[in-house]
Amino acid sequence: MSESGQLVKMANQIARNLSFHEDAAARLADHLQRFWAPSMLSLLARLAADGEVRLDPVVFEALEVLAHR
Repeated sequence: MSESGQLVKMANQIARNLSFHEDAAARLADHLQRFWAPSMLSLLARLAADGEVRLDPVVFEALEVLAHR
């Protein structure tokens, strides 16, 4: 699996694990900021912007949260 495929898979898995929380997007944003390298976040944001990958809606919300921090 490619690096971008791995990032998408991991982001979606984390989003699913947090989905039962009311503030899932904020929790995911916090997790991504704390544990992912800036290069990983940058690539995920580019993939999301391109719209060519299937991301959980919570991932999009988390990226928006991060964009406004």
